[in-house]
Amino acid sequence: MNSISGRFLILTAIFVMLAEVLIFVPSIARFREDFLLSRLERAQIASLARLAGDDISPELQEELLINAGVYNVVLRRNDARQLVLSSPLPSAISATYDLRDAGAMTLIRDALARLWNPGEEVVRVIGSPVRSAGMLIEITMETKTLRMAMIDYGLRILVLSAVISVITAVLLFLAVRVVLVRPISRVVRSMKAYASAPEDARGVMVPSSSITELREAEETLALMQTQLISALRQKERLAGLGGAVAKVSHDLRNILTSAQLFTDRLETSQDPMVKRMAPKLVNSISRAVNLCESTLAYGKAEEPAPRLSRFALLDIVTDVIDSERLSAGDADISFSEDVRPGFQLRADPEQLYRVIANLVRNARQAIAASGKPGEISVQGGETDDAVLIRITDTGPGLPPKAQEHLFTPFQGGATKGGSGLGLTISAELVRGHGGTLTLEHTGLDGTSFLITLPKGDLG
Repeated sequence: MNSISGRFLILTAIFVMLAEVLIFVPSIARFREDFLLSRLERAQIASLARLAGDDISPELQEELLINAGVYNVVLRRNDARQLVLSSPLPSAISATYDLRDAGAMTLIRDALARLWNPGEEVVRVIGSPVRSAGMLIEITMETKTLRMAMIDYGLRILVLSAVISVITAVLLFLAVRVVLVRPISRVVRSMKAYASAPEDARGVMVPSSSITELREAEETLALMQTQLISALRQKERLAGLGGAVAKVSHDLRNILTSAQLFTDRLETSQDPMVKRMAPKLVNSISRAVNLCESTLAYGKAEEPAPRLSRFALLDIVTDVIDSERLSAGDADISFSEDVRPGFQLRADPEQLYRVIANLVRNARQAIAASGKPGEISVQGGETDDAVLIRITDTGPGLPPKAQEHLFTPFQGGATKGGSGLGLTISAELVRGHGGTLTLEHTGLDGTSFLITLPKGDLG
């Protein structure tokens, strides 16, 4: 009964019963008055029968009193008070009730007092004769019959009140459910559906209630949901822009580092032949510029769709390893590639370069941080339905935190100070090709990542 309709049902039943109690009190007082007036009328009829005959037998007189339900009948006619019918009283008269001038409060008080008092008493009742047959009529009667009749009437009133209250409560319960509870339930369902997918505009409340207050609530809710969807989309765009800037900063830093190394070599060498390295510098800078322009043009975190073309995998792997050898400096790190010459695949060469470069760079940084010699290998192969690129190293392995948040930005960094964006970017780029990037193995003996690209459109 914690629902609105349940509580309304209980309150309705209580209030109806209270209303019936308030009706019961004057009703029982009216019943008592009618009962006594009826006895007065019956006594008057009996007295007229007595006055019609000059001499009646004691047996007939007793029968008249029994039929009237009284002990004595006194009439006042022509200023003369006359005892018309009489019989012995079982006890003294305990109270006198004059119905001629009795007010409502007096009748209610006397009725409640009679219900409360279970004793058998004899009372005197005074009233006006019907049809002006005298000035007044006075009777004596016992109270047991009166009280029993009042109790019987009261029980019938209470039963009727209970039935009325139940019927009224049920009808009001059904009315409340139709008029109030169902519209509120619909609003609640709409709110739950919207909460499960706040970015889906289909979940916005459509106002339909005919009740003014509920319709205003529905319209307000719909407005709030619409504004929230706009705010969420704006927040998503801002978050996407922030993520895009972070990705640009990450990859641009690494690409420009390679370009800087080439530039340093060009500046310190007096050999004119070294100028042959200028194209590599131009290529590195071009990659940085293209990355910035494409990301900022879209203004969102998602990478652009890959531009597919057929190319030799060995060329990409060689570029990555040449760049990382320069970055390794004096570190005791060896690089190797195991890619069949002429092995081609269909993919976006710039995006695949970034993926392999990120993985090889992470491996190189992990080995360099350990201070021990190591080896990094890039292998390329294929199966019947997929192209496989495996990057392995003999480094110290990924720490537990990096494994737990492997592809989570800013949490999956494998080295101190790392942002963890490299693996996130790489996984997103591979997914854009319809493939997967998985961690095959990591431990004290090294780490292995596997890039799987489907051959359907790529091989």
